[in-house]
Amino acid sequence: MKAQVLRAIVKSLEENPEPLELADLPIPEPGFGEILVRVRACGICRTELDEIEGRIRPKLPVIPGHQIVGIVEGSGPGTSRFERGERVGIAWIHSACGECRHCRRGNENLCDQFRGTGCDVDGGYAEYTIVPEDFAYPIPERFSDSQAAPLLCAGAIGYRALGLTGMEDGDTLALYGFGASNHIVLQMAKYKYPSSKIFVFTKRGDDPPARLARELGADWVGATGEAPPEKYDRAIDTTPFGDVIKAALRHLEDGGRLVINNIRKETPIRELEYADCLWGEKEMKSVKNITRRDVREFLQLAAEIPIVPEITEFRLEEANRALLALKRGEYRGAGVLKIAGRSP
Repeated sequence: MKAQVLRAIVKSLEENPEPLELADLPIPEPGFGEILVRVRACGICRTELDEIEGRIRPKLPVIPGHQIVGIVEGSGPGTSRFERGERVGIAWIHSACGECRHCRRGNENLCDQFRGTGCDVDGGYAEYTIVPEDFAYPIPERFSDSQAAPLLCAGAIGYRALGLTGMEDGDTLALYGFGASNHIVLQMAKYKYPSSKIFVFTKRGDDPPARLARELGADWVGATGEAPPEKYDRAIDTTPFGDVIKAALRHLEDGGRLVINNIRKETPIRELEYADCLWGEKEMKSVKNITRRDVREFLQLAAEIPIVPEITEFRLEEANRALLALKRGEYRGAGVLKIAGRSP
């Protein structure tokens, strides 16, 4: 099979724009409880940038990619959930121990043995991948492969982040950054909280993400650091920049909550002045991974709304170019690798 492989960390994707090597590898064999999936689409995520540039440490070599849509081609012993030919999705959560206190409480995202798809195990920048069948999901028919791919991380993690804000109908929500995740969150929030206002902050306020936010019905759009028309009650930050935290807290209403939806920041969070940023019973909360429940619930909600992701497609062979385009902010919404997998 063809696969894009990361063999070594690079300091900067701008300085080393081709960190992935297109290789010809054996098709993996599913083990006990696992299924073999022929990949048809894989979403492109900022987590891949974090892996490539070393802010999180993947196993090396690794095939990145954790927003996977494909067809079941085979299964190992001990499997029963899926038939050959069924379409399934694979998300960031590849596995968790199932036994620790976090798992027992339904918080498998916090498990110390959590393993991430495309980081701790090989992922979907390839024609084939394997996954435990209990960590694969049926895909609603209304979505194409490319539409479904970003729902499995950008959408599901956005669903978790929105839930963690504690938002209620009538609250004002601020979205910092308007890429793959927050452009889905806006659609979700407008459906769930029809009486709420949604403010969107982008890098420049007149860039392609800003135009997309206006098209999707944001009540106000501006540049990060700009003062919105009024304070907001809830906020979600998906940007890679640490200084956004200070800007977001300054305009947060007393008693409000900021949820930081990142695995890593590319730049540090600098000193926060207590009186200016935190006083007033303001809260900050981070998102760590997702659970299977998040994915299942969100896929059902996404089909109900329905969510319409903004998609830019690339071929598997263009993975390096696609990642650089993501880092530079050269497309709107979500990027997806279209993969024409060969039959085994």
